Amino acid sequence: MAGIGRLTGTVKNYDWGGTRFIPKLLGEKQESSTPEAEFWLGVHPQADCTVSGPDIEPVLLRDYVAQDPVARLGAKVNADFGNVPYLLKALDVKNMLSIQVHPNKKAAVIDFEKEEATGLPLSDPKRNYKDRNHKPELMVAMGEFWLLHGFKPEDKLRATLDSVSELNFLAPVFAEGSYKGVYAYVMELPQEEVSARLRVLLDRIIPLYKAGKLEKSSEDFWAARAALTFSETDRGIFSVYLFNVVRTDKGQAVFQDAGIPHAYLEGWNVEIMASSDNVLRGGLTNKHVDVPELLKHVVCEPTEPELLSGVRKGKEIIYKTPAPDFELSGFELEAGDEVKINPVTTEVFLLIDGEAELVAGNASVKLHAGEPSGVIFPGQEVTLRASGKSLIYKASVPA
Repeated sequence: MAGIGRLTGTVKNYDWGGTRFIPKLLGEKQESSTPEAEFWLGVHPQADCTVSGPDIEPVLLRDYVAQDPVARLGAKVNADFGNVPYLLKALDVKNMLSIQVHPNKKAAVIDFEKEEATGLPLSDPKRNYKDRNHKPELMVAMGEFWLLHGFKPEDKLRATLDSVSELNFLAPVFAEGSYKGVYAYVMELPQEEVSARLRVLLDRIIPLYKAGKLEKSSEDFWAARAALTFSETDRGIFSVYLFNVVRTDKGQAVFQDAGIPHAYLEGWNVEIMASSDNVLRGGLTNKHVDVPELLKHVVCEPTEPELLSGVRKGKEIIYKTPAPDFELSGFELEAGDEVKINPVTTEVFLLIDGEAELVAGNASVKLHAGEPSGVIFPGQEVTLRASGKSLIYKASVPA
């Protein structure tokens, strides 16, 4: 058994996606005519990823793993998870995503069972819980990338509520009820008052946005864009001022744990997460927003954004997180560079730039634009070899 294979991914054509990053990965010479938002690699039911190789007839990765889970996952990962526990993605965020919160593992199990008992189909747009799993996430920027991440530290939030005249009404609410109080207040505010208060704010900032007078570091920029992208009555616009606006540069990463409110705003990234689709939305969306469920799970406390640069181990940069489900590594290689890998479980590779190959014994799988992804399995040492200057990411599980 060669222990390596080529992997095909699944493209998601969400309307917030761009037309350049994913077509570039897939070797397209022109931009896509339709949005290509995400490229999925994993065993998730919505990811029809096929593995093939020197001794593997084309088959869905989840089916191939299921044929011999102990050998292909490794004994420990099979015992702990019973399947590949992560989902690897590439994202092209042209337009803003909804504000999101994900439940922790214990809550996901309880709340999934409760919702199942109601008989609401998994496909129903009002469904909150699609599975029994948590969904911690890590993203690594592929260039300048902007996001919302957690509540601002107290001094910064107080300064914002004092300096933005249209939000002065929230300053005493924050002083009396702290983070939980002010967030619940804006999420439960009658829609008529939401619309009236946002109208005053948007009448001031939208003309500035359209005139190009707002910087991306300003909450006003993203609030105006949100109003024009979604709705000028979307209460999620308040959250743009409550949360940290974070810029990351190429190679910097941000970890989103359970309960941390966040939203991707603009840019390209590589993302890894626990294999789940549990999302509670908090606005900036046309989709279902279940305020009571959201407030039950959101972590209402100050967050100081931590930009992770990874830990270098030889030519490998490892992004450490508390999540037991996944570990992401990056390789910045020059022509002729080689890295020896002894996989602990099913490990997925995604090539962003350059050309490389995975070699096990006499078998090899080449990675290049058009066929950027491969997979390796435990039991045999694999060599990652670059034929040119290359950037590659590897998804695995902490050893």
